[in-house]
Amino acid sequence: MSTLTETLVTAGRSRRDARRGPRSGRKSPYPGGLPWILPALALVVGMIYFSIGYTGYVSTLDWNGFILSPSESVGGDNYVAMFGDTVFWQAIWHTAIFFVVTFTAQTVIGFVFAAIMHSRIHLAPVYKVIIFVPTVLAPATMAPVFRLIFDANGSFNGILSAIGLGSLTQPWLAGNVTAMAVVMLVTIWQWTGLTFILFYAAMSQIEPEILEAARVDGAGNIRTLWSIVWPMCRGTAVALAVLGVIGALKTFDVPYLVTKAGPNHATEFLGTYIFQTMVQEKHFGYAAAISIALLVLAVGGGLLMNRINRQSEGA
Repeated sequence: MSTLTETLVTAGRSRRDARRGPRSGRKSPYPGGLPWILPALALVVGMIYFSIGYTGYVSTLDWNGFILSPSESVGGDNYVAMFGDTVFWQAIWHTAIFFVVTFTAQTVIGFVFAAIMHSRIHLAPVYKVIIFVPTVLAPATMAPVFRLIFDANGSFNGILSAIGLGSLTQPWLAGNVTAMAVVMLVTIWQWTGLTFILFYAAMSQIEPEILEAARVDGAGNIRTLWSIVWPMCRGTAVALAVLGVIGALKTFDVPYLVTKAGPNHATEFLGTYIFQTMVQEKHFGYAAAISIALLVLAVGGGLLMNRINRQSEGA
């Protein structure tokens, strides 16, 4: 009796499976992957790549930017003029110096702060907030404060005079070297918090057993940081370097708001030069050519840092 029941059940299942057809032939209730990515693809192609292509087209024109104004095709004349422009090369030189100084200072300070926060100190959460707060402040709100601090009659000169260093007082924003130093100082103050957070997170991933083994072997704090902690945070440093290169090439807000890219182009960057050429001088074609050069430098810098990262990982 049981055998007959099993046979009937098996037959019924076979008939149901036959009516349903092969499982592999059933259509999925969800469409393919392409419809899901079409909105993002259209946004990227329409707003980014189209804009890049249009900027490349505008870079071949002599145009003041007004739609109804006539434009003249000049071919590669804007690029020829750009390569012969001393202000353009000066802006690139400022970008390179700016990146080296700010990245080095932010890396050292952020790494040291992260290591200190991983030690046993009181009120560590308060210190973390204090370090990170400048990162979330808008440059437009803090730029006037720094202009007042480093003005000829500002707070910084007042402090120097009060402690007997009045001979060092000067108009910091009016000197070529000191104005760039102020821009770098503001940038370091603003972005060290981000470097600190990323290094702090990287150090949190290190196994405590590794550090304990180093201490058992007799390694001190400095030796442990240099030989154990820093190599394990090297990937974070490379990522910060990539962000630093791109950020240096895109620098605009701090030098424009604090020093107006002056004096005499002393704090001129590619971003400020593009703004001046496009908005103030109404030379859209030349500004577009500089923008294309900025894009090439940003992509090239990112690829270079990525290659350095791969070589360091392979070593």
